[in-house]
Amino acid sequence: QVQLVESGGGLVQPGGSLRLSCAASSNIFSISVMAWYRQAPGSQRELVARITIGGSTNYADSVKGRFTISRDNAKMTAYLQMNSLKPEDTAVYYCNARPVTIAGAYWGQGTQVTVSS
Repeated sequence: QVQLVESGGGLVQPGGSLRLSCAASSNIFSISVMAWYRQAPGSQRELVARITIGGSTNYADSVKGRFTISRDNAKMTAYLQMNSLKPEDTAVYYCNARPVTIAGAYWGQGTQVTVSS
């Protein structure tokens, strides 16, 4: 059973920063594309950022230049550094792991990020 555990969410003022972490319980991490998604109330879940096994990244246009996704394969952990946060970044953020050699995908339980003054 693969588990993804997110941490690092919370309440922050506009312009502030947070770093989210996603720790995997299995070495399936090393064969997975890792991604962060978010879902705001009344909205569909959307892709925020993705990082391949080799470290290539892509971002939603709304977060380019402000968010950075990274991964530490030795620690089986993915990160999302979020800077210059805006109220519209408020959402539940979910970690996702998609193995490239076997079928399926895995989700974390989500962590709330609230940007408000």
